[in-house]
Amino acid sequence: MLRRPSLGLAAVALCLAPAAAPAATPDRLLPADADIVVSVNVRQVLDSGIVKEFALGQIKDFLQGQDAQKLLTQIGLDPLKDVDRVVLGGSGTDQSDMKFLAVVRGKFNPDKLNEGAVAQTQKDPDHFSLVKDAGDAKLYKYQPENGNPVYATVVDGTAVVVGSDKKLVAAAAAGKDSGVSKEVAALVGKMDDKASVWVAALVKGKLDNVKLPGGQGGNPAVQKQLAGLETMTLTVRVTDDVNLNVGLGMKDAEAAGEMGKTVAQGLQQVKGLLPLLAGGQPQLKPLIKEAQSLKSGVEDKTVVITAKLSGSAIGAMLNPAE
Repeated sequence: MLRRPSLGLAAVALCLAPAAAPAATPDRLLPADADIVVSVNVRQVLDSGIVKEFALGQIKDFLQGQDAQKLLTQIGLDPLKDVDRVVLGGSGTDQSDMKFLAVVRGKFNPDKLNEGAVAQTQKDPDHFSLVKDAGDAKLYKYQPENGNPVYATVVDGTAVVVGSDKKLVAAAAAGKDSGVSKEVAALVGKMDDKASVWVAALVKGKLDNVKLPGGQGGNPAVQKQLAGLETMTLTVRVTDDVNLNVGLGMKDAEAAGEMGKTVAQGLQQVKGLLPLLAGGQPQLKPLIKEAQSLKSGVEDKTVVITAKLSGSAIGAMLNPAE
């Protein structure tokens, strides 16, 4: 006679089950019209084995450079300790109307940051200036030699905002919760907030008129498949290795199947080309073996691409002589 499992055993099984990845939530300062959100977990990346072994020393050397160290001391900022995460929200249909707003989260001294920014406007007024029509907000403008201006403000002791649009930065300076769309919020909610980097983007309708190389509209079949692409996600996990996961959300299962075939063929071509590329560039040879981890598949309406780059391969590429 079969016995029902006891409540005690059920509780033990529940405790031993792997915990679900924490769902991400959109930063409250992101612009309402954002259709792409990028999150970089700076703290996790800096604490990862690969960065500690291969990059942390170089980062420290750069920050200890005379000019960098002087500026960081002036504004009371230690990027290796004070910055936790950078979240970027962007929108636009093409390069002509692209806008972005980046929220830098961490532990800051607002007074020192503002003092440092004001000092920079006095030191280099041709490129740095205080925006005079920003109301109560202290808004700073950086005008590069070429390109559009960038605006920045210190929101409080936990957030600094940088953006391409003065109105967006001013709204963030006021601490205004913008609230992204339900579609973006739902897509962001599927991301793992503990990942090193994640990207969530709504692309429906934005790739319909993309011109592929090859003349006369490129490959008509691929052009049609791009028109069926609705969302794109990317997750990068940096530990002792680097793991990559890409999701291409299609309009239906049939479209996903067709895109899946195209992606699989493309990955096979990449694997075939790597030995040729590595022939002229020996530092790329470790990638030949690593390329075998590059795989794709179709899950319901999503084409999934995964890859893994081992720490040993990264070390071999950075130090080919060893």
